[in-house]
Amino acid sequence: MASAFKLLFAVSLFTLLLRFCSGSIVGVCYGRNADDLPTPDKVVELIKLHNIKYVRIYDSNIQVLKAFANTGVELMVAVPNSDLLAFSQFQSNADSWLKNSILPYYPATKITYITVGLEVTESPDNASALVVPAMHNVLAALKKAGLHKRIKVSSTHSLGVLSRSFPPSAGAFNSSHASFLKPMLEFLAENQSPFMIDLYPYYAYRDSPKKVSLDYALFESSSEVIDPNTGLLYTNMFDAQIDALYFALMALNFKTIKVMVTETGWPSKGSPKEKGATPDNAQTYNTNLIRHVLNDTGTPAKPGEELDVYIFSLFNENRKPGLESERNWGLFYPDKTSIYNLDFTGKGVLDMTNSTDGSKNGTTWCIASSKASEADLQNAIDWACGPGNVDCSAIQPSQPCFEPDNLVSHASFAFNSYYQQNGASDVACSFGGKGVKVDKDPSYDNCIYLTAGGINKTASNNMTATVNTSSSSHTAVCSWICVFLLTTLIAVILNLGNMCDVSF
Repeated sequence: MASAFKLLFAVSLFTLLLRFCSGSIVGVCYGRNADDLPTPDKVVELIKLHNIKYVRIYDSNIQVLKAFANTGVELMVAVPNSDLLAFSQFQSNADSWLKNSILPYYPATKITYITVGLEVTESPDNASALVVPAMHNVLAALKKAGLHKRIKVSSTHSLGVLSRSFPPSAGAFNSSHASFLKPMLEFLAENQSPFMIDLYPYYAYRDSPKKVSLDYALFESSSEVIDPNTGLLYTNMFDAQIDALYFALMALNFKTIKVMVTETGWPSKGSPKEKGATPDNAQTYNTNLIRHVLNDTGTPAKPGEELDVYIFSLFNENRKPGLESERNWGLFYPDKTSIYNLDFTGKGVLDMTNSTDGSKNGTTWCIASSKASEADLQNAIDWACGPGNVDCSAIQPSQPCFEPDNLVSHASFAFNSYYQQNGASDVACSFGGKGVKVDKDPSYDNCIYLTAGGINKTASNNMTATVNTSSSSHTAVCSWICVFLLTTLIAVILNLGNMCDVSF
């Protein structure tokens, strides 16, 4: 009896260790509503290059599942709305789908979530009534295969599932969805599955720019919004929307359900009325989002709470209907070049150390194309010398690279500095097609163009230190407790082994 108790204690301790030290994650949505995307195997190469470990897809496409085999990338697959009727009516349909579309590729392809239905409350065909029965049938199929503990089942929702989201403490679910929501929340609580939400502060800003400031939507606000009911202070809309959902869950007494953000992001281009849709704003939002999430700061109502987030989307999707912004949420163009550079580590400096592109010995440089327009060059200089963290002091008046005083020369210096300090890769020299790689040193007089071996990394290191300061204490505590728990676990198991030896 004592040995059984100690074994149970050891298992519980190990589970606690894994949970405490896991931390929040950032993934990417891989939508394929386009006719110009690279093949799945090429997409996987891009994902591995950028060290992306978590990916969401919107179906269970066989070619995609095969491409992710043996990569270690954790995949979220989906049952689309078009299959909900079949899945909800007959258990055999869910069984057949699992047998034919999932099991042949698992576990080589690491599938961790199945989403049943996509934002069904926004669907015009009243599909919400089909979701929970379909979820139960998918779960039953997983149980038959012995995978219900390894693959979680849930469904994704838009923020429209709430009737109120401000102030956050007044967050409440829309009563018109009550017949669907209650059994779904009971399913999630019983099976320890997350509530999946698609959040877009961009839309709140676009539709109400006089009420929602751009800085507040981009995690850049220096002022605070106070929840009058709780006194909690909010510096960004993302946290406010997350907490509104948590308060809505608590109002229905579902206090154990975790929230997962299955879509969020910012478009890099829009129609004339969508002035906030720019590459700078998209980079700012996603960069700040990643830092915020990976620092495990949580939200005002849930400080320190882990939060898993998926950025939408990997590529621009040219077949999506609607305004121009709908086709421009991607991080990459179809040719796999970056629309803007993004660091998935949360350190603020693009990590291209695993890149197979470009020179690693500092023998290539990046300069501006003479065919680029002045407006494009000026925008590129502003970005490189701003969010790109390039030291542009050398191209200021009276400095060595100011002359010749023209945009091509100034942009060339800025492009090359960014290129060298970010791995000298093709991606780091793209600048939307305005950058050109050359093998001849463009340095002149006292204007010296950097090479990979001569970069002053002080600025980037300082910024990285600043970014990580808020999480350093959490990391240190996590490391200490993990070591303590692991040591204790080993001692318990060894002691248990000794007891077993004595018994026999």
